[in-house]
Amino acid sequence: MSAPLVFFDIAGPDNQVLNEFYSTIFEWKIGQDGSFSTTVASSTVSPTTLMGTIRKDPSEKVFYIGVKDIASKLAEVVEKGGSIDQPRFEVPGVVVLGLFKDPAGNRVGLVEMENGKAKTP
Repeated sequence: MSAPLVFFDIAGPDNQVLNEFYSTIFEWKIGQDGSFSTTVASSTVSPTTLMGTIRKDPSEKVFYIGVKDIASKLAEVVEKGGSIDQPRFEVPGVVVLGLFKDPAGNRVGLVEMENGKAKTP
C-alpha cells in the first residue's frame, strides 16, 4: 500500500485572518485552535476526511505523509537527493513527526503510523 496523506496545515502571520478566509470561502468549520477536517474526493474510495490546521507562523503549506518509520524514510530522502529539515521528534500525547525538503526545496512532513493510525507517543 502506498503512503497515505495524513494531515496538512496552512500557516500565516495572522491565523485568525486565515481562519476567516478559509471558513468563508470553503465553508470549513475551523475550531478555535485552528483544527478542522475536510472531505477528500476519490474515484475509488467513498468520501473520507483529511485533517488540517491553520497556524500562526511564516506563510507556508505543508502536507504530511504517513510512514512506518520516520528515521529510515528520512535516510531514504537524503539518499535520493532531499534533505532533512527536522529529524524525527515526538509531540507527547499527540503524534510523531519529521520534516524534509525535496530536491526542489519543498518542505514535506512525515507522520509515523502504527496499525493504520498516527502513532501517539
